[in-house]
Order: sequence, then C-alpha cells, then structure tokens
Amino acid sequence: MPERLLSHEDVSDLRALARIIIPPSAAYGVPGADDDLIFSDICRSLDRDHDDVCRALADLRALSGGAFADLDAERRKQVSSVFREKGGNALAALVRVVLLCYYRDDRVMISLGQEPRSPFPKGHTVEQGDLSLLDPVRARPPIWRKVK
Repeated sequence: MPERLLSHEDVSDLRALARIIIPPSAAYGVPGADDDLIFSDICRSLDRDHDDVCRALADLRALSGGAFADLDAERRKQVSSVFREKGGNALAALVRVVLLCYYRDDRVMISLGQEPRSPFPKGHTVEQGDLSLLDPVRARPPIWRKVK
C-alpha cells in the first residue's frame, strides 16, 4: 500500500495537538508527544487511520477558524477542549495513534519503570488483582437473547 502523506498544514496542526494531548514533563523527565522521535513515529504509523486523522484535523481547523498551529497557546487550549468534548470516531483514531506511539518510546517506558522492549518472548509480570471485584458482573442475569 503506498504511503499517504499529510499536508504541511496537517503535520503542523497534528504536532500542536499532540503536544496538548501529551505535554512534556520535567518532573518525570519525559518528552511530549510532539518530540521529534515520537512525532515522526506518529506520522509513519497512521496507516489505516490516515483518513480518520485527516477528518479529525479538518474538524479541528474548522473549530479553529484556520490553522490550529497558528493559534496562541491559550486559544489552542480552548479549541482543543471544545474538540475533545465534540469527540467522535475520527478524534478517537487520532488519539489512539498518538498514545500508541508515545508509549512505544524507550524514554517513556523507562520513566514508567519498564524495560524498553517488546513483551515477547520474555513477557511481563502482571500482579494478580482482586477477582472478587467481578462478582457483581457474574451475578447479573444474561444481557443477550439465546439463539434458537
């Protein structure tokens, strides 16, 4: 499948929005989602979400009255808040790509106390949770119809 590129305006707006979704943190020593390495991974990872991301960015531009990246910081915050409240599948796809790429970054994984590696073949230890928390769900009647 040929790579579909974002326009220059899309890239600028996506980068500005990525920084709002996940800003850098000096306290935890992690970059924001607009970091060069992370952002280039975001742009390379759009694949099946390309059209949704473009739709979300077009919606963002409409709410901004122009290029989102050209707004001052306070106005960006306001517009992104309205954008988040509006929601929708296109925005969900955009946020998913940003989050997946962010948490693939070695610096972020190290800040979380995780080895920067894939989970296989070594796996990761998952603490056993309190399975009694599922008792109310198990106790309720079925919510589906039986097929005859």
